[in-house]
Amino acid sequence: MLANLIEFATTHYVLSGSFVVLLALLIASELRKGGQSLSSRELTALINSEQGVVLDVRGQKDFSAGHIAGALHIPYEKLASRMAELEKHKSKTLVVVDAMGQHAGTVSRELKKAGYHAAKLSGGIASWRGDNLPVVK
Repeated sequence: MLANLIEFATTHYVLSGSFVVLLALLIASELRKGGQSLSSRELTALINSEQGVVLDVRGQKDFSAGHIAGALHIPYEKLASRMAELEKHKSKTLVVVDAMGQHAGTVSRELKKAGYHAAKLSGGIASWRGDNLPVVK
């Protein structure tokens, strides 16, 4: 299998090279779209310096099961209709948190279009818990 792949890549080097370049461009584009991605440590520093606010976009059941202390809760589906609630936090960075990072990039992008400073927690609440950081219920 690997030998066939190597043979294909050497025989069709232009095609293989084009694929690698396009893949790299796609990855770069997707990373840029979702905005800045923060680690758990960077998020903690931002909260401690009072320059950031956590916006949890998970559903009510998941939020109630455990969330980052002080997090605002606006479910992903209701963000468009409730964005005005975030107006008082416009001077701070809104850090979007979801379950595993699947919606955070989209929400971050929408917030940026609306004029907010936005970032996302890399890996969502799963990475926060994976780093053994506290959640409140």
